[in-house]
Amino acid sequence: MDGGIVNSRVLKSAIDSGACGYLTVDLAALSRNYDKLSAIVAPTKTAAVVKADSYGLGADQVSKVLYGRGCRHFFVAHFIEALRLRPQLPGDATIFVLNGLLSGNEATCADGGIVPVINSLDQLQQWSQTARSLQRRLPAVLQFDTGMSRLGIPPEDRSAVATHLQASDDIDILFIMSHLASADEASSGQNADQLAEMRRVATEFPQYDVSFANSGGIFLGGDFHGVLARPGIALYGGAPTGGVANPMEAVVRLDVAVVQTRTVPEGARVGYAGVHVTKGRTRLATIAAGYADGLPRSLSDRGAVYYNGVRLPIVGRVSMDSTTIDISALPEGALSFGSMVEVLGDHQTVDDLARDAGLISYEILTSLGHRFHRQYR
Repeated sequence: MDGGIVNSRVLKSAIDSGACGYLTVDLAALSRNYDKLSAIVAPTKTAAVVKADSYGLGADQVSKVLYGRGCRHFFVAHFIEALRLRPQLPGDATIFVLNGLLSGNEATCADGGIVPVINSLDQLQQWSQTARSLQRRLPAVLQFDTGMSRLGIPPEDRSAVATHLQASDDIDILFIMSHLASADEASSGQNADQLAEMRRVATEFPQYDVSFANSGGIFLGGDFHGVLARPGIALYGGAPTGGVANPMEAVVRLDVAVVQTRTVPEGARVGYAGVHVTKGRTRLATIAAGYADGLPRSLSDRGAVYYNGVRLPIVGRVSMDSTTIDISALPEGALSFGSMVEVLGDHQTVDDLARDAGLISYEILTSLGHRFHRQYR
């Protein structure tokens, strides 16, 4: 992503739209990330996880771009997301619902050509009943719990699922899958445990292909790939593996406007509850974004923004709509009303900001608000 401060034309566009900042989603970087992940897992196919509005970046725009790169498999979490996305993609794109269906959504799902991920015997039975009522076979994916204890058919129900499938031919199982719980920790023993359990499942259901790797799983090696990899955070520039250099390109840049600057004396209290007290004469700026815009309150007195590569610490508590920063490290007059500071960009990645907030990159991306002017390029 291009460096530097947002130019005057871009700033005017943001101001004219009434926005408090400028959020750039680099679709070219997104495409290159998809290509890179696809190359790593080839000949395994690569899907795209676009749940939570593509991690907050816009599922319509992201999905169309990835479709153009050859992606034909898209995963959302909830059925409502699939209904919204379906009209945006050509008919040969398959949309999968990771959480499966709540009772009552089956007929609408079948009519929309959407594929549920079956996580329980109950969901399987309801989907079979829908197929029988429509007098046609319906596609589905079976998800098995291999050690995360979240979603997926538990070990004790595998025999009943196999019996159901043998007794009925109304469901077309496209593949079976599971989700890795610790793939971002390459050295975690849980990865090997889950791989061993997935292999046991595959032995019990030998007629079906396997999908296993998420973003981190792609980097664990070919044993984890299966026939379809399902990257999420890595597509959007987040680090797929902790403790090593991030191989993905940044996709998001965020610049926020300064709405006020001032100089305060030693002993001045800053922000709610006066938790920050200046230790000397201090120059401050207030920027037009707070926790309602995706700057977590946990950044209070610990996070920072940047201007021309200079780190500007957040002082006091992050408010709902504004955040105060210490600009004493800049020359007098460098920042003024209307200047833009970098929250995410060349000097601070989404993982950096998440670390300072005590969160993960997923939380930062999915929290970015809609009061920013958004540009897709």
